[in-house]
Amino acid sequence: MQFKRWTVNPIDKALATELANECNIDPFIALIASGRGYTDPVELEEFLSDEVVLNDPFELCDAQKASQIINESIYAEKKIAVFGDYDVDGVTATALMYGYLKNRGANVSYYIPDREKDGYGINMSAIDRLKSEGIDLIITVDNGIAALDEVRYAKSLGMKVVVTDHHLPGAEIPDADAVVDPHRFDDTSSFKDICGVFVAFKVVCATEGKSPEEMLYDYGDLVALGTVADVMPLTNENRTVVREGVKLISMGNRVGLSALCRAAGLERDGLSASRLAFGLAPRINAAGRMGDASRAAELLLTDDDEIADGIASVLNNENIRRQTLEKQIFAEAVKTVEKKGYKHNRVIVVSGENWHGGVVGIVASRLAEKYGRPAVVLSVQNFVANGSARSVSGFSIYDALCECSYILTKFGGHEMAAGLTLYEDSIDAFRKAINEYASSFNKTLVELRLDCKLNPAALSTDLAEELKTLEPFGVGNPAPVFGIFGLTLKRISAVGSGKHLRLEFSKGETSFTAMLFAVEKTAFAFDIGDMVDIAVSIDTNFFGGNLSLTVSIKDIRRSDISEQKLINEIDLYESFKSGICKDYSDIIPEREEVGKVYKYLLKSPSCLDKLVCASMSDIGYAKALISAEALCELKICSLFDAGGVTMIKVTDSKTKTNLSDAEILRRLRGEI
Repeated sequence: MQFKRWTVNPIDKALATELANECNIDPFIALIASGRGYTDPVELEEFLSDEVVLNDPFELCDAQKASQIINESIYAEKKIAVFGDYDVDGVTATALMYGYLKNRGANVSYYIPDREKDGYGINMSAIDRLKSEGIDLIITVDNGIAALDEVRYAKSLGMKVVVTDHHLPGAEIPDADAVVDPHRFDDTSSFKDICGVFVAFKVVCATEGKSPEEMLYDYGDLVALGTVADVMPLTNENRTVVREGVKLISMGNRVGLSALCRAAGLERDGLSASRLAFGLAPRINAAGRMGDASRAAELLLTDDDEIADGIASVLNNENIRRQTLEKQIFAEAVKTVEKKGYKHNRVIVVSGENWHGGVVGIVASRLAEKYGRPAVVLSVQNFVANGSARSVSGFSIYDALCECSYILTKFGGHEMAAGLTLYEDSIDAFRKAINEYASSFNKTLVELRLDCKLNPAALSTDLAEELKTLEPFGVGNPAPVFGIFGLTLKRISAVGSGKHLRLEFSKGETSFTAMLFAVEKTAFAFDIGDMVDIAVSIDTNFFGGNLSLTVSIKDIRRSDISEQKLINEIDLYESFKSGICKDYSDIIPEREEVGKVYKYLLKSPSCLDKLVCASMSDIGYAKALISAEALCELKICSLFDAGGVTMIKVTDSKTKTNLSDAEILRRLRGEI
């Protein structure tokens, strides 16, 4: 079970009242916004405004130079190649830049590398191919900032290179004819958290000599899709472009995206940022993950309904195949992580033979979510490991890879995600090095930020509708989450063929139900009658002519939990399991404490998470787990799998054993 640290945003009711009056908005919206840092009326009005205001593209370093080179190449009828990437950001950037240049009458082609054969970014063999085709100018989109040797090689062959990217540069930037990247050390643009397609869009605006507001109608849908898919914060101009882009996709302006909506079963008039992220983006990503990303680019560029429907159907099927493969590799990765004890490391590093490179990034994301720590997933082929890393808030995986760069042959990315390559025989050294780096940070839990505490009596459809004022929701502007404390769990009902739970709670005179998705009854860690706190989001559902409220549980915990005590116990337990020398006397259970765990299990088998939760307020997290392991070592209890849930039961209640013989207790005491 992953425990989270709950943090409630600071609340200033007087300030919220003042903001509500000055901005003429609902006081509760003002309360949430002020807690998120919007304390100035002007800033808050800009945030909530429907006005389209975007930053000047010429703020970006080298935007002027890039636009001049591109225009000169168009006028001179030079051959131009757009070099893209195989993810959604790269594909949308390719389609945007290519489509614009084609409309300008340029002699242009595009090249999207093959994930398996080419790997990420511009490469030498691709440069040779482009040279053989007579290309005079290469424009990279969503890549290139780390391609020092490749850019140098292209220029040595007589080609010009314009780099447009948003990834973090190393100590040196490429010696290209222009390098447009908001993260350049000498770039002074006012907002830097934009994705690759947004950078490409700004270069297009600069090249056309028009403002982004004028160009948004033509390309805002692509920029919005790339922004949400690349998990950019939905603040500042990202918020504006996603809001407007969702409108454009809903209008059906782009044939390919309308076809993809149909294939995904999405109603265009019900689109939102989250539906772009979870409905459209995975299907475009599937093209690059499972085969040829150029099909996705073709989908975004075509004006033919029949062609669009055909490609959309293929991408939908590829996405289904991707999901199947992802589940298989995730299960293998979890098995390895559990068996080898990697789940106790600060950074999980797991590898497998011939894991499909197109899904290792998704598997890394799922591992990071499951275990609440950064995860690196590597696929080994021909003694070389290629992989993806995903992080958690507060830990820069890019900085961690920089510290381990002497082991890696190639890496790149940003704070939350990265790609890397190393030799197979270096994996263990890499695992050790990145965990040593991570151990220099204080142990903490993944943070769950609450907008405020909420009385359950305040839950209503009116409140849920009012919250939509803050949309679009996403990273940097998440859907509001509220903490409801001191509830009594009254009823537990399995729904959705047993895959989800409907829970009923009460507090005082108020009762309500809430949904806990993707948790089965056997894996639920709480009992009827438990006092719990829940973190929830709320939404409305319109069905059968009626508007109803949906309360979704994001996290649930015991009301009597001591967060700092839990953090300390998790740190000690995981340090012990990782073989780190420390004083573990505080987590060695006494005989009577092991006895309490034994008596709990005598009543009935339990999932391990439920055992831990039931024991936390009494003997504590670490002692509960250690007691269970000791009982299993002595063959009094045993673990078994129940549909993917780790269960524990008493198997021998008669044989007398010496508790001190348990190996785990001897190791804790330093006897082994």
